[in-house]
Amino acid sequence: MTASIYFPQRSNGFAENHNSNGSLPMYSSSSAVQEKWRRHHHTASWLVPITLPIPGVRTRRLRLLALNPSRVHHLVVNQIGRRRGALLIFVFIAAIYTVFALHSRFGTEEKTWPAPLPFGDPPTLVYRREDLQRIWEWEVAAGHYPSSLKIPEQLAFSKPPTNPALPARKSTSPPARFRGPIVTNTLGIGSKRVYLDLQSQPPNVAYPPRPVPGSIADMDVVMDHCDFSQDKYVRDCLEVLRLGAGLDPGRRVRRGKMDEWKYIYVETGEMDNTTITDPFLRPSFALKTQGEVDPSDEFTKKRGAEWEPHLRLPPPPQYVPHVQSPTACDEENPRLFHMFWTGPFTDKPYLALLSFLFTQNLGLHLDHPDPNVCRPKFWLWINPGPAASLPNSNAMRDMFDQLKSNPWASPFLHPRFKDVIQFKLWNITEQLDSIPEVKDDWRALRDSLFNSGGFVEKVPQNDETTEVTGPTGVDDEKEDYVDTPMTTKSPDDDDKLNRVGSKSPASYDRLSVILSDMVRFVLCHRYGGIYLDADTIFLRDWSELFGWRGAFAYRWSRLERYNTAVLRMNKGSALGTFLFRTALKNGLDFHPMTISKYTKDAHLEHLLLRLPDALFDAAWLNTEQYQRDRPPQPFFTEFGHFFDTPPVSSAAPQALGWDGFFKGAYSYHFHNFWWKPFDPVRNFPDLGLRFIEGERIARAALAAASGTNLTEVEELVANDKRDLDWSTVLKRTCEAYIRGERPNLYGEWLKW
Repeated sequence: MTASIYFPQRSNGFAENHNSNGSLPMYSSSSAVQEKWRRHHHTASWLVPITLPIPGVRTRRLRLLALNPSRVHHLVVNQIGRRRGALLIFVFIAAIYTVFALHSRFGTEEKTWPAPLPFGDPPTLVYRREDLQRIWEWEVAAGHYPSSLKIPEQLAFSKPPTNPALPARKSTSPPARFRGPIVTNTLGIGSKRVYLDLQSQPPNVAYPPRPVPGSIADMDVVMDHCDFSQDKYVRDCLEVLRLGAGLDPGRRVRRGKMDEWKYIYVETGEMDNTTITDPFLRPSFALKTQGEVDPSDEFTKKRGAEWEPHLRLPPPPQYVPHVQSPTACDEENPRLFHMFWTGPFTDKPYLALLSFLFTQNLGLHLDHPDPNVCRPKFWLWINPGPAASLPNSNAMRDMFDQLKSNPWASPFLHPRFKDVIQFKLWNITEQLDSIPEVKDDWRALRDSLFNSGGFVEKVPQNDETTEVTGPTGVDDEKEDYVDTPMTTKSPDDDDKLNRVGSKSPASYDRLSVILSDMVRFVLCHRYGGIYLDADTIFLRDWSELFGWRGAFAYRWSRLERYNTAVLRMNKGSALGTFLFRTALKNGLDFHPMTISKYTKDAHLEHLLLRLPDALFDAAWLNTEQYQRDRPPQPFFTEFGHFFDTPPVSSAAPQALGWDGFFKGAYSYHFHNFWWKPFDPVRNFPDLGLRFIEGERIARAALAAASGTNLTEVEELVANDKRDLDWSTVLKRTCEAYIRGERPNLYGEWLKW
């Protein structure tokens, strides 16, 4: 776009209205500046427009108004003269520079100054640099950093931490005399990597192959092809993901070598050095030996908070490559999926569980599980009442009674699924008491348990603490007496304190959503594994994601912030300790935007990798008007299109089926819509004769709600909706697998 749009020019350089009598303008012989100002006064307003590029949008620019430096200079010159005006401006700039230079040289942690911009986010940091270095070194030594991403310079490491999850490489660094005192790399001592060419082999090319046991997704390669901040398209990212995993059996049309698209590898051979705890036990920190000078002078501490005591971390777990592991499953890296649900069971967690059975390597096609495969487990955590309610003494029994009587939930209590799907009762008191970092302090902040981005939802407390029986949710046979500082009110009250689930946009269960922000970090830190929001559908096997030992969430669309709808953290990690202690000093705020602030202030963002949303939320950028010039398949301009596919593209769901839905992505996040049924015409669990009783209950409930008579009539395809939506097709595909009418995504038939 040309500059003339923003700065309109005249043919002779003058404004349109020169003077009233039409004569030439007159100036004194002593002021050439006045003539210049007169000729160009249209550009000398107090504000001038400037344009900035918009990330991800190449054809548009953002227009802003900024203070005009020439206008300020002209005012000063006119008031006090050219020489004195220029001198005044120079002195002002020098004074600002001097003030900040003195602060950088003599400022201390006790006299930490406020942020330069008073309207910016306040600092959240409560750990010194030395402790942040320890966190980094612990995570690297534990094998939780299988990446070549650089360590931030602000951490000031004097020598590289040894990294057992990174293969050894020949040094390309310059001689020591040419290197600075700070290093930003880790020293790989791990096994070699072999990148796999995954394809179905003839004649079995109808379905994709399962991931190889012990395979790992190289997130450095994934970032190279998928990072939105590097102008990578979701469409191209999904192609790399599906081709690299062999998800296109018999339909590959690309020709030529695709080594650059291989992102799944296995580790082979011995590590170069098995003594990986030495760097942590005898760390060498830059600036640590400078006497009384504190190495945190460049870090801005949270206002009004004291520095946390120095970290005392246990020795990191020893990293063991899969090839050297004596068992298929690693105790330090459990393959657990966590999901949190409040209120009556509906079709939303129902489809999440069905898609888990349809995609993950559970061995349900075998008479006995393969001992060489680590089967993942799904723990569905149930909060049966309102988020702020008091649990009763029979909560566990009541939960299972409700699950058995609920047609959407009862199929998953079948003995065939008992080893892979387990229901757990959520108890906030027991869970927080089991987190060492907060167990002694969280009760002092019980009024701010529902803190979302600094906004606290007030919950009235009981006048007296009540002793109730609250099962732990870990051992179904064990019950502990715990005190719970929650409120008790009539469940019939439809206010924010007593809502159980979101039944419509007008009755959104905000407290449960805020509670779930905390729940995911509690579960991952206590048990390990991956947390997913309940509005998530599995689209493929996640084995290679578990193989990658690092922690991750994903990107908040166009923003460089986290979305923790998918969260992976290691059990009892140093990163978890940092997050819980930092959250404790910041009002127990676990909102993803606040988590982004915690890690950014501490320079720990690479330890909680922000993966591209293409992996888990491939429609998000399109719904916010990004990358619409080359969208992925399907093309959603709003999340509601998943449930109500526009007529112009409504032929795609039936014609393409599961393979046409964001092929290559690991999951799909449909962003709430709890009140929208996946299948409006058949809004009941359609799982065949084995689960017919539950289907009849659901049908009867639908008939009663609609006021129609429940009669056994023959179903006709003509009565179905003509154009099926994407949500309907995905639901019916998973149900057909349970009924035994088709194999799962990988060609495996369910054996009962």
